[in-house]
Amino acid sequence: MTVEMKNSNDLLKVEGVCKSFGKMLAVNQCSLDVTKGTITALIGPNGAGKTTLFNLISGFHKPDTGKVFLKGDRIDGLRPDKIFHKGLIRTFQISRELEKMTLLENLMLVPGRQEGEMIWNAWFRPWRVRAQEKQVKERAIETLRFVELFHLKDEYAGNLSTGQKRLLEIARTMMADPDIILLDEPGAGVNPTLMNKLIGYIHQLNGQGKTFLIVEHNMELVMTICDPIIVMNAGSILTQGTPQQIRNDERVINAYLGE
Repeated sequence: MTVEMKNSNDLLKVEGVCKSFGKMLAVNQCSLDVTKGTITALIGPNGAGKTTLFNLISGFHKPDTGKVFLKGDRIDGLRPDKIFHKGLIRTFQISRELEKMTLLENLMLVPGRQEGEMIWNAWFRPWRVRAQEKQVKERAIETLRFVELFHLKDEYAGNLSTGQKRLLEIARTMMADPDIILLDEPGAGVNPTLMNKLIGYIHQLNGQGKTFLIVEHNMELVMTICDPIIVMNAGSILTQGTPQQIRNDERVINAYLGE
């Protein structure tokens, strides 16, 4: 099903989504739009429902009610791999790198529908498999250079620091070449130096046309690079606006500090 977006620049649209786990209503009638080319933040106190909403958008949970659209196509209920191939990728609070593989191997696995995945190509068209593998490797090396991890290309991913794993996740999203990137707390456990690098990479990718939706508790990161900012509380959307509007909104202050 395709829907005509209210705003032709809306890349992602969530309409009236609800999700319960037993008697707990985790997400309650959430609606939001993410405009193409923006770095949009989704913030709120612990337990507000942010990560659950991410899981609903990216296919890891199915909404009880409501709809999710990507580029006008309905995606709620699709498997995560199907949503991935439609141009949406997300990261997780806890990094999910392939620990026993090198950084280079982690990146080379990302692009979908590679020639070598089909056994008959390996048997009857090995030259095509080798040519594509060379292209993917060159792109992976270029991406590792971009996030300044090239010197670790042959290191096992499980040996990286927390901050380096965050950079590897950025690199993996780049290899997927998505339309929209959902980052779940990219600043968690990252030291100030790597945080500045992370902010810089997000800015650069946004300048190249990538759209971001970011869940983050680090308000310095949010206020520095995100506009608009959407605020969740108790499973619902509380408000949204510019960084200045959110910073001065009494409802947001009360949600974080308790009324």
